[in-house]
Amino acid sequence: MNFTLKIWRQAHRTSKGRFVDYQVTDVSPDASFLEMLDILNEHLVLIGDDPVFFDHDCREGICGACSLFINGRPHGKGEGTTTCQLYMRNFKDGETIVVEPFRAKAFPVIKDLTVDRSAFDQIIQAGGYVSCHTGGAPDGNALPIPKEDADLAMDAASCIGCGACVAACKNASAMLFVAAKVSQLALLPQGKVESEKRAQAMVAKMDELGFGNCTNTLACQAVCPKKISIAHIARLNRQFLSGKITRPWKKEE
Repeated sequence: MNFTLKIWRQAHRTSKGRFVDYQVTDVSPDASFLEMLDILNEHLVLIGDDPVFFDHDCREGICGACSLFINGRPHGKGEGTTTCQLYMRNFKDGETIVVEPFRAKAFPVIKDLTVDRSAFDQIIQAGGYVSCHTGGAPDGNALPIPKEDADLAMDAASCIGCGACVAACKNASAMLFVAAKVSQLALLPQGKVESEKRAQAMVAKMDELGFGNCTNTLACQAVCPKKISIAHIARLNRQFLSGKITRPWKKEE
C-alpha cells in the first residue's frame, strides 16, 4: 500500500511549525500506524533527514503514549483503539493522511508530534493520597463492595491518560480524565475519606493548568480508546459540589 503523509513538523515549542509531505510505499496492510512511521523514519535517516518525532511506549494500547491526531480525530478512525492499535488496512491505498500532535494550551509541543502531557501528572498529584489502615493484608471479604460499584470503579480506572478527550474537546477540557481519576476512588470505601477534598483539588489544578470547561458535546466519550462514559463527569460534579458545601477546600500556600 502507498500513502501520502502530511505531517506536522515543529523544531520546538516556540518555533513556527508547518506541514511537510512525505511518500511511503510498499507498506503492508497489516502494519500498524506506528510501524508505518518507523518505516518512514528509517528512510529519512538513510537520506540524512531529521526523523519525525512521535511518542510511544508499550504499543499494546495500555500506556496512552501514542497520542496522534490523524485525519481530524484523536488516534484516528475506529472506536476503542489507540494509535498503536490502528492498522494501515483501515486506510485506502493511495490515501492522503494528515498527522498532527494533540493541540491544547496545556499540552505544549515538544517537537513534531510529541507533546508535553505532564499536566495530567500534576492533576493526579493534586488529588493527594488515600487513607488506609496499616499492618497486615486484610481478608478479601473485609470490605464488601457491591459488584456494580466495583465494575464502575474498574471502568474508570481503565483510563490511560492519553489525552484524546482533551484533543477532541473544542474547549480542551480535561473533565473526562479528571472524572475517571476521581470516580475510580470515590466509588470504593478506601477512597471516600478524602473524596470531597480530592475532587476540589483536582478541578482547581485542572483550571490552573489552562484546561477548558466541559460543554457536554460528548466528543470526549466518542474518542476515548477505553470508552469511558461521561456519567463519571456527573459523579465528579456531585463530589465537587458536595465538598464545596460541606467541606470547602482551599489551596495551601
